[in-house]
Amino acid sequence: MRTEAAYAMLARTLRGAILRGRYADGSRLPTEAELSREYRVSRQTVRRAFHDLVAEGMVRRVPGRGTFATPRPGPYLRQFGSVEDLMGLSLDTELEVISALRRQVDADAASRLGLDGEAVYRVLFRRRHHDVAFCLTTVHLPPDIGATLAAQPSLATPGARSVVTVIGMIDSHTASPVAEAAQSITAVAAGGVVTVHLDCEPGDPLLRVDRTYTDTTGRPVELATSFFLPEHYSYRVKLRRGPG
Repeated sequence: MRTEAAYAMLARTLRGAILRGRYADGSRLPTEAELSREYRVSRQTVRRAFHDLVAEGMVRRVPGRGTFATPRPGPYLRQFGSVEDLMGLSLDTELEVISALRRQVDADAASRLGLDGEAVYRVLFRRRHHDVAFCLTTVHLPPDIGATLAAQPSLATPGARSVVTVIGMIDSHTASPVAEAAQSITAVAAGGVVTVHLDCEPGDPLLRVDRTYTDTTGRPVELATSFFLPEHYSYRVKLRRGPG
């Protein structure tokens, strides 16, 4: 199994501390020397962790003064352009439940979430913008998180509409906030239930986006598979050049 690099582990630890409010309102973080002593890593490791956090917009570095947490309007990490877009979905789109959140056995989803057993919770919904359906999403959750969210009316009733996001609900009902998302994007042909719920023809081109969300402890907390109509959705990402 691939071992996480020391700088990535430190960045994850500092990211979690920022998201939990330890460095609220733009507070200064410890210096490179202080973090090097506390976590028993080299200053180069600390510097690389800070570089990643700066690239994510989590911190800002002020020459001669130190490293400061970026003031944030909410508890979410906007690490990727796509995550920022997803967090903004509640502003101008609706979630419409197709199949309510329920417990089921799914060995593949459980494996991708790193679970010991095969039980997960699953919900199927689509997103609407100005009453036009543009995305169909299947979400799988670990049993403890699924059981917590299953009682929420916005996910428990077929046909229910709301402005919630599942990642936002996870943040509100669990101790550790959502911190990161790993994703893959592929072009696929429409088929099956997708054609029914997105009102498209079999074989029409779609964008399939698979995302696994993890919290500040590194635990996978959500597996989401979404199909987007390309005429109603575009994907943006900002790339930065790394250190030379």
